[in-house]
Amino acid sequence: MLKQTGPGHVLRWGLISKKLSALASKKAATVEEVKESILKYNPCYKGKWSFDALAMLGKPSPLKTHFETLFPKIAALALKLPEQVKKAIPLLQHQEPASITLSQVQISCLLANAFYCTFPHRNTTRPDAEYHNYPSINFTRLFGNQSERKTQKLHAIMQYFNVVTDEKSKPEGLVTFERHRLTYADVPKWEKCNDTMQKLHVTSKGEIEVEGKGMLQVDFAASWIGGGVLDSGLVQEEILFLINPELIVSRLFTEKLDDNECLIITGTQQFSCYRGFSDSFQWIGPYDDDLERDDWGRLKRQILAIDALHFRHHRDQYSMTKIRRELNKAYCGFKGHHDHQEPDIATGKWGCGAFNGDPELKAVIQLMAAAKAKRGLAFFTFGDDDLSRGLQEIYNLLVAQNMTVGQLYEYLEDYCTRRKAGSRESLFDFLRNTIINIRSLL
Repeated sequence: MLKQTGPGHVLRWGLISKKLSALASKKAATVEEVKESILKYNPCYKGKWSFDALAMLGKPSPLKTHFETLFPKIAALALKLPEQVKKAIPLLQHQEPASITLSQVQISCLLANAFYCTFPHRNTTRPDAEYHNYPSINFTRLFGNQSERKTQKLHAIMQYFNVVTDEKSKPEGLVTFERHRLTYADVPKWEKCNDTMQKLHVTSKGEIEVEGKGMLQVDFAASWIGGGVLDSGLVQEEILFLINPELIVSRLFTEKLDDNECLIITGTQQFSCYRGFSDSFQWIGPYDDDLERDDWGRLKRQILAIDALHFRHHRDQYSMTKIRRELNKAYCGFKGHHDHQEPDIATGKWGCGAFNGDPELKAVIQLMAAAKAKRGLAFFTFGDDDLSRGLQEIYNLLVAQNMTVGQLYEYLEDYCTRRKAGSRESLFDFLRNTIINIRSLL
């Protein structure tokens, strides 16, 4: 459970309330006043925490006039936590499938507290710390070590608070966070799997969160959910969390994901538009989310967090042990977890880039997992025309051959053997040549 009880907790909240009430009573507050308040109830971090990135918000920007008036509003929102969250929030712990549903108002109160760094036991990752296996939630790292990345990230965060602190625009729906696991009995016998390829749409244009509306959108996650969103990280997962900041609250209660687990989030709202990626990322303005809501009042947006393996050396991934792990991880997320019809999956170069994954291998792994889950795949290659053409060609060959997942698994075994023997042949070339040779023998 997240809320501590006892005299120490009561005294600390009293101090927090006093400092935040003083801020909330103002029409405007400076970054220096925000810093002074945070350090009053986090005194041991005085001289250790920097606020220079937050201070950069005073520079010319589209939201400049809002920042100093927003700080008191965020403080007032943080103070509403006891009335909005009356019970302890359960933790989504490893190997324990469970779900949590929160209102968007509750999430805004929790994130306002994260902004003001009020969660006392979440400032350390020491191995003996109570929450050592959970991501950070307080915003301290985002506030320090100024960079252009952090300036752009803070614009997105402040746009979120700009909306949720306004009585006219604050959202009133629900968001559900579900932790799922693949039990030993659920793990497919991949080499014996007779499922064939499901439908596939491949494109080098468009984005998962835009063109993938209404689908299960894959978050190329870190095992610590949210990755570096509250630090300097700024790739696919962090961008997703910045334009949908309600995702950030999952860091409060989601323990590090194990190899057989995933997290599915339903109902988050998009608040910002952006362009670019990594160092070229720019916040470009507000986003008006017009998605329909389901019967629970949740926006019809489903996000699947699955973490790929991080390969120190590119060659390490050509191992069936590693491939099985990735197949099981993808299948854990792709398989239906509810009785009703599940939507198709929007994904792309999962685990590539910084994680060193082979885009061709990762594409085939996801094709196999989707086939086993009996769900269609929309695959976005993010401008990679060669991968787009190659994947479409290989898919067409697999379908024409009526290839089963089990047969494809055996080909991956052969491919790994060749790579270990020193072959540099790409996976697509190997599959193309193998299939053509089989056809010639018939």
